[in-house]
Amino acid sequence: MHKLFSLKLITKNPSKKFTPKPFKSNPFSHPVTNNVTPNYHHHHGFYTLPQAFQGTPTNCLIKVLLNPVRFNGVLAKFKGFVGQGGLGSLRDQFRRHGFQFNQPVSYQQTWLAQFRRRLTTDGVVIGLIVTNVAVFLLWRVADRRFMVQNFMIQLDNFKSGRFHTMITSAFSHNDVGHIVSNMIGLYFFGKSIGHQFGPEFLLMLYLAGAFVGSAFYLVHRAFLVPSSKDRRLFEPDPSKVPGLGASGAVNAIMLLDIFLNPTKTIYLEFIIPVPAILLGIFLVGHDMMRILEGDSKISGSAHLGGAVVAAVAWARLRKGWNTL
Repeated sequence: MHKLFSLKLITKNPSKKFTPKPFKSNPFSHPVTNNVTPNYHHHHGFYTLPQAFQGTPTNCLIKVLLNPVRFNGVLAKFKGFVGQGGLGSLRDQFRRHGFQFNQPVSYQQTWLAQFRRRLTTDGVVIGLIVTNVAVFLLWRVADRRFMVQNFMIQLDNFKSGRFHTMITSAFSHNDVGHIVSNMIGLYFFGKSIGHQFGPEFLLMLYLAGAFVGSAFYLVHRAFLVPSSKDRRLFEPDPSKVPGLGASGAVNAIMLLDIFLNPTKTIYLEFIIPVPAILLGIFLVGHDMMRILEGDSKISGSAHLGGAVVAAVAWARLRKGWNTL
């Protein structure tokens, strides 16, 4: 390497004889002998040279640093690059390719942002339907006790700390007609809401309808417990009656679309044309009658919970709030 450095200097001035000398500016310089063989030592992943070779220049950067004229020229070019906005253009290029500067990196925020960007209305609707169908099939293969404890809303489940059933029960169906009717309503009304307010709003509306519908169901069952002391011999205990289905969540989506478009024509059973507002009044009134009559097959309280979510969402949208 020392010979190569000498050759470079000789080519610049062939008439002048060059004699290798150690650099006086390097306090660790030592004369180099020709019989020295480089001996590399490895310490914890770093390669080091013996002290005899540390005084030898190994690259052009050392020549630039040791030459004030060259160093000042490089420094002037760098200042000119900065003054012309070179660093700013580089920053713009990095940002264009997804790099961020001076911002704390959070994996959770990054994952959430990517999830929101990939959400689509069709994706949310199909995803909700597929999840409901998957749980429906799970009823056919899984242990029934496990399904009752984790996919049905019940006072005993809630008292036992299974709070997740307030959401999971809204993805659970055990009857073919039940899941078909709910998924049809979710598909048509869900796409309408999603296209108006976005897929994230649709997903939050479904979950809110599920949670509030389950809460209304539990409150109704808790209210019936004291009055059940005089129940008949074979009448079931209200605290042990489980509920399931996406009716509360779907009701929230369907009624919100009706509240927003009251004059829209809806074909009941795909045949009978009905104004949307009349259908909404009929659904809410019918659910109230179920509660008053004590319908044990269909929970009018869970449906009314979804109706309350729809009414709250409608009022917030009227005020210009696009979030629940």
